[in-house]
Amino acid sequence: MDANERAFINARLIDPAQELDMLGTVLIRDGLIVAVGTDIALPDTAETLDCTGLALLPGLIDMQVFTGEPGEEHRETLATASQAAAAGGVTHMVVMPNTTPAIDDAALVDFISRRARGTAMVRVHPMAAITKNCEGQIMTEFGLLREAGAVAFTDGDRAVMNALTMRRALSYASNFDALIVQHALDLDLQSAGVMHEGELATRLGLAGIPIAAETAMIDRDIRLVELTGARYHISQISSAESVEAVRQAKARGLAVSCAVSATHLMLNENDVENYRTFAKLNPPLRSEDDRLALVDGLADGTIDVIVSGHNPQDAEAKRQPFAQAAYGTVGVETLLAGLLSLHHAHGVDIATLIRAVTIRPAELLDIDGGTIKPGSAADFSLVDMDAPWIVDAEALKSKSKNAAIEGRKLQGRVEACFVNGQTIFDSKMETIK
Repeated sequence: MDANERAFINARLIDPAQELDMLGTVLIRDGLIVAVGTDIALPDTAETLDCTGLALLPGLIDMQVFTGEPGEEHRETLATASQAAAAGGVTHMVVMPNTTPAIDDAALVDFISRRARGTAMVRVHPMAAITKNCEGQIMTEFGLLREAGAVAFTDGDRAVMNALTMRRALSYASNFDALIVQHALDLDLQSAGVMHEGELATRLGLAGIPIAAETAMIDRDIRLVELTGARYHISQISSAESVEAVRQAKARGLAVSCAVSATHLMLNENDVENYRTFAKLNPPLRSEDDRLALVDGLADGTIDVIVSGHNPQDAEAKRQPFAQAAYGTVGVETLLAGLLSLHHAHGVDIATLIRAVTIRPAELLDIDGGTIKPGSAADFSLVDMDAPWIVDAEALKSKSKNAAIEGRKLQGRVEACFVNGQTIFDSKMETIK
């Protein structure tokens, strides 16, 4: 029996890139997928694995993962983030540049890539900063950063506030067909706000963040996209008004895309009740009407991508009065289960959900992945689509345990995950690399 040749039989094959949803077989050899279908002649040398009751999905691409490496490894390292990713069926992590120092020159992009190859069990793709130190002032060298391996440009969780700087960034990026990713939140309008502006914030005595802080930035940037012809992506949207702004931009033929976090699809502002700091997110959780509008925007194709927004924070950073607590939640390990819960609870088409975490981010970032087509790398997961479980933050593999959906009942769990045909996670054996 050839250890490099394996056949996964009787699996539910789901691959939106091929418009595929059927029972069948996947044959892999030497780390590549060589055949997908229902009538595959299996070689005698192949190891055969019966996947009855399981779905076989392309490895997920998480387009927004914050880590603490370099500089704040106590929060998360590339290694620990990759362990969480593997347990969640994520085989590609796109990491943000908000580190210490920021990923704003070619040497640091190369450092992340080399460090990931040495310590991470999944594929790691760095985004690079739009501006030096992500401070919104001096532009970085996009050409050199792109050559070094940067897949897109963003200041991470900081908006580029200066309109002229953003115009120049979009113009510069258009020369390379590079993607500019913006955290759409006007800092002046946000001011001291820490949660969604509304009746609940008033009752809790907390300063609110108006929806206009998000939409004003989106409206400005869409105008700049019209001027420059660049590709522009909003890292996360959180409101019904933002969904409509993106919908209209797409109707005008602009190269505008956006993402939403799985957490914002599951939770709303009421989860901040009792000053729960684990639910302090940026952008903030908004009203239930906004959450439902996000679900609808995903279902109709306005929203392109679902991200985890994985932003680990240590216990001390969250164990503060709400106004002083750090923003963020871990989420890369629960990304798939979260979106499967949307399928079960809201009836969102499974192909739409899987597309938003596979082939669509691959298209936007121009990276190989997000499919199980023959000839592609054997990056995929085996998933029990209906398995119920409850999120226990302490059991998550992330170094930090700040899970906004702690205690949440989810449906759907990864049983095994593979990169280049090698098992990197098995639920029965835990992480095995």
